Formats: sequence, C-alpha cells, structure tokens
Amino acid sequence: MAYPTGSDIKVVLLESAAVKTATADMYADAVIDAAQMIADALTQGGKLMLCGNGGSAGDAQHIAAEFVATLDHRRPRGGLAALALTTDTSFITAYANDFGFEGIFQRQVEALGREGDVLLGISTSGNSANVAAAMDSARGSGIKTIGFTGEGGGKLAPLSDMLFAVPSGKTMHIQEAHIALGHVLTMAVEQILGY
Repeated sequence: MAYPTGSDIKVVLLESAAVKTATADMYADAVIDAAQMIADALTQGGKLMLCGNGGSAGDAQHIAAEFVATLDHRRPRGGLAALALTTDTSFITAYANDFGFEGIFQRQVEALGREGDVLLGISTSGNSANVAAAMDSARGSGIKTIGFTGEGGGKLAPLSDMLFAVPSGKTMHIQEAHIALGHVLTMAVEQILGY
C-alpha cells in the first residue's frame, strides 16, 4: 500500500466539493420547501424527528442538536423541538433484543410521533430497513417525511414526501453532503421563523 500524498488528499477533497456543488444545484430551492414544512410543524406545536444508522445516526443527532441548541451561538434563539431517535440506548437494545433491529425507529415514531410532525430519515444507500419502516409508519400516521439518501434514493424514495438524493455513490461524500444539507435546512428554518 502506497503512503498517501498531498495530491491524493486533494483529489478526495475536490471530489467532496464537486458532490456538494452538484447537490446545491439540484436541491437549493427544495431546501426552502423542506424548511417550510418543518417550520409549519414547529409553529403548530409539532416536532422534527430524525433517524439513521452508523454515521447517519451521528448525523441525526448532530442535526437535532442544531435545532434544539442553535446553529450559531452568536445568534442565540429559543430551542426548536427536534428529537434524534438514535439516542435512547436502553430502549434500542431492549427492543432490538426482544423483537429485532428493524423496528427500533418505527416503534418510537408510533409512540412519540403525532400527526403534523416531520420525520427526517437518513440512509446513504436509501435501503436501511429500519429507516424505511419508520418512514412508512410515519406516512400512515399523518407525519410528513423527508429522506436524505445517496443517488437513486433506494427504498426511501417512494416513502419520502421530499427526497434529497445526493448525487454520489461514495458513502463519505454522501454523508458530507447530508450534514451540509442539515446545516442549511436548520438555517432556513431559523430564518422562516424570524430568528
């Protein structure tokens, strides 16, 4: 295995930038529509729920934190109701042990979600069974759905009221674009709500 060079690193970073540029070209206007969907839910007493696995679980928690805390600490505001369904290890391990991993997010949507809420499902492949189950359950309960996936959208495509399918097949670049989308989505919600 060859030791990496600065040129190797530059290629990867430029690929990442190209994916984000393509994502911006495809979805800049759609981010505003998704932000309006979330802002409407929040102003009506609803909340944003988020779920994903692995790095996408981390992204769900990261985006939820931006909503509940603030995107920029230099512009403080009240907290916005957001909940990452990836954080309750006691529930996740109990439910997965007794009933299987596929239902860990669906059960939380059923127990905690209400009509008028929004669920953001994150899956780089678009095929995570537990995210798809949660999205399907949400739609059947009057909960709006937003999908963050990689190219094609996978199983989440038909389950998403709004789909952001990042135009890449490389997991790391998809995840980098997802967190950028999460940041601009938070920013847009803040601006719609007058912060």
